[in-house]
Amino acid sequence: MKNAMLYVGIAVGVIAMGAAIAYGTENQKNYIPEDAVLSQAAEQGLLPKTGVLGADLNKEQWHEDPFAERAAETRAMNEGK
Repeated sequence: MKNAMLYVGIAVGVIAMGAAIAYGTENQKNYIPEDAVLSQAAEQGLLPKTGVLGADLNKEQWHEDPFAERAAETRAMNEGK
């Protein structure tokens, strides 16, 4: 009896959390204006899943790397050794 109550409590908790997440997601749709424009990041989307354990991180291709030159210099210096 004690184990059954524990399982029922866990099930009720999982269902309640799922309902709260679903409600929050639907509620946020009410706050998107009709004339909203997608950002460049949203238009590009995420990288496809290539790993076994989940989706890879988005590489944020729309940002310029401010340290690209310094990284290239460091890489060249380390490869020369």
